[in-house]
Amino acid sequence: MDAGPVTLTVTFLSPVTPNDMLRQSMPITYIDVAVKSNDGNKHDVQLYTDISAEWVSGDRSQVAQWDYGVIGNSSSSLRKRAPEAEPTMFMNEAELGMLRAEPSFFMNEAEERRRRECDSTTTSAVSQASVTTSVQESHNATDLTPTATSISDQSTTTIVDKVVSSTSVFATANITASDTSANTTSITITSTAFSTSTSANTSATASSTSAANGIAYHKVWRQLQQEFSEESQQASWGYWYYATKSVAGLTYQSGADIDVRGQFTTSGGLNNTNDTDFRAISDDWPVFAYAVDLGSVGSESVSTVFTLNLAQKNAIQFEGADGIESLQSYWTNTHSDDLSALSFFYNDYQEVVTMTTDLDNKIASDSKAISSDYATLTTLIVRQAFNSLAVVGNGTSPYVFLKEISSDGDVQTVDVIFPAMPIFVYLNPDILKNLLIPIFIYQEAGHFTQGSYAPHDLGYYPNATAAGTETQPLEECGNMLIMSLIYAQRSGDTDFLSQHYNTLNQWTQYLVNESLIPSNQISTDDFAGSLANQTNLALKGMIGIQAMSIIANMTGHAADGANYAQTAASFIAQWQNLGIAHDASPPHTTLAYGQNDTHGLLYNLYADALLQTNLVPVEIYQMQSNFYPTVADTYGSPLDTRHNYTKSDWEIFCAAIADTNTSTWLISDIAKWINETPTNTPVTDLYQADSGDFAQGTGHFLDRPVVGGWFAPLALNQTGIPVR
Repeated sequence: MDAGPVTLTVTFLSPVTPNDMLRQSMPITYIDVAVKSNDGNKHDVQLYTDISAEWVSGDRSQVAQWDYGVIGNSSSSLRKRAPEAEPTMFMNEAELGMLRAEPSFFMNEAEERRRRECDSTTTSAVSQASVTTSVQESHNATDLTPTATSISDQSTTTIVDKVVSSTSVFATANITASDTSANTTSITITSTAFSTSTSANTSATASSTSAANGIAYHKVWRQLQQEFSEESQQASWGYWYYATKSVAGLTYQSGADIDVRGQFTTSGGLNNTNDTDFRAISDDWPVFAYAVDLGSVGSESVSTVFTLNLAQKNAIQFEGADGIESLQSYWTNTHSDDLSALSFFYNDYQEVVTMTTDLDNKIASDSKAISSDYATLTTLIVRQAFNSLAVVGNGTSPYVFLKEISSDGDVQTVDVIFPAMPIFVYLNPDILKNLLIPIFIYQEAGHFTQGSYAPHDLGYYPNATAAGTETQPLEECGNMLIMSLIYAQRSGDTDFLSQHYNTLNQWTQYLVNESLIPSNQISTDDFAGSLANQTNLALKGMIGIQAMSIIANMTGHAADGANYAQTAASFIAQWQNLGIAHDASPPHTTLAYGQNDTHGLLYNLYADALLQTNLVPVEIYQMQSNFYPTVADTYGSPLDTRHNYTKSDWEIFCAAIADTNTSTWLISDIAKWINETPTNTPVTDLYQADSGDFAQGTGHFLDRPVVGGWFAPLALNQTGIPVR
């Protein structure tokens, strides 16, 4: 971002560390603001940032409380401190264009009020993210009234394609041109972020002074804590920390947004005071600010790092073998209090930069080996797939819980873990194992009483205490068998299969009874309604039976292995007559048995290739690959003939096992959709194949972890089977 003669580079990093569960367990965002001169001259620069109390609750009438302290300052009490809040997303060109066209659409209530009062250009995104820069210049150094005009040498409003989703981070930099006149330029950064949560604890005593080399922090929380509760997708418990290095030239302040920002605008610094009037979030909108005097800045970049995190000691409530228990965030295994965790994670910035850069490079390199369009997909959604995860401690081993976002608030939804599975298989299969373990524990403890099949979910996030009433028995049994086997195949952990053999066998018996001729039930595409004799659902059940044959052989149950292999072979032979429209031109599988004028994405075929079960004849793969382009729409192939929407995760499952031409087409159509979609949120996986807009009649799916399915080709490549 250019602020007159000074350029700011603002980097938002919410680390993904798939091989380090300690770091993955901390919901934290790093904001690195690097400043340098862009005209060859030196300029005096002061940088301002703040967060608002809107982070602490989705109910803006709730009372917020706050404090200030410095870690490393002898006058500061080092009690409890916590990790950070999270998901940053990056806007695509379509979203950026829409934001340029209609910035006020993205404003939240508080920001719209401030815009009306101040005629400023502060904006914020509701569910994705935006960073807005407002550069204001005044020829009178005391007249700092914000302006909003087109980009020019005088003043500018620019929208930059970075960021997050639902409350505000506000930043201003005052730059004085020391080599020219006394003109003053300021830049305002506003970003919004949707946070998944966890929880935290106690308070820390404020310090009114800054200690060099310490860490300054604003601590903010909902005064009336409600553990394991949410309001408007925001956690109702835990402690937010906004931190930066305590350096010479740092000042701080908390108070009403207009007052605190006005203080900086007037003086270039803050008054080192802490507002003690704890009040409703919407009552004079309290903010928590820093100002850093960077001194004279030349062509060498000067960087300041801020962190924003949510500390929750207890993160998940789970009904395990011994009843309901509170599971702690995994970072508490190493850090006993919030402040020690804050110190570690703040100082960890350079390490996570290295780790995440290595991860970025690996994903980009592996993806580009398939195609540049494919790299567009995978590099976009890593954060989205991982931001649904809560990593919690269970002794020395972590459990991982997944939130089904937007389509539902369920926790540990089996048919959401399944489409997300490829990214975990590709990056670290242990994550998949740690997602499955709570499901096994819950069922084996006798808590699931609805039937002999696998549960759909374990409750409503963050309470994994009561499986929901929705049932997808054939779907979930097949999913659990497939995912258990792929974990064991990739990890070599056959003990996991042996430990849960009886449960896996129970689920397989259900598939033996139900998968050849499926009853009228829903599949994972429950939004499309129930249907009997679903061809694709039946295939999943048969692959699940074959998966159990392999599991039995891997665990020393040869007789079971032979029996299940025989059953699966018999079923798949009958399936080819029941579920294929042989006389169609070209032939293809049907949506349901006997409905030869119907079709759908046969995405469950992917599991046959991934597991190398060799159950389905190769001719079926080629038949479907030939068929999909014949029903192509602007942005891909429709999910099935009932509607004109499609699911991008299932399209990529199909692309992974298609021939080169069809695979290239499916992937490139989704890349085109990314560039052209009118949707302006975190990625939706369900959209109209013709218009690229949200699917009609289903509600808006957004920010769901199922986009981990876009890694299906990379997970498959690890088997040595190339993308066809």
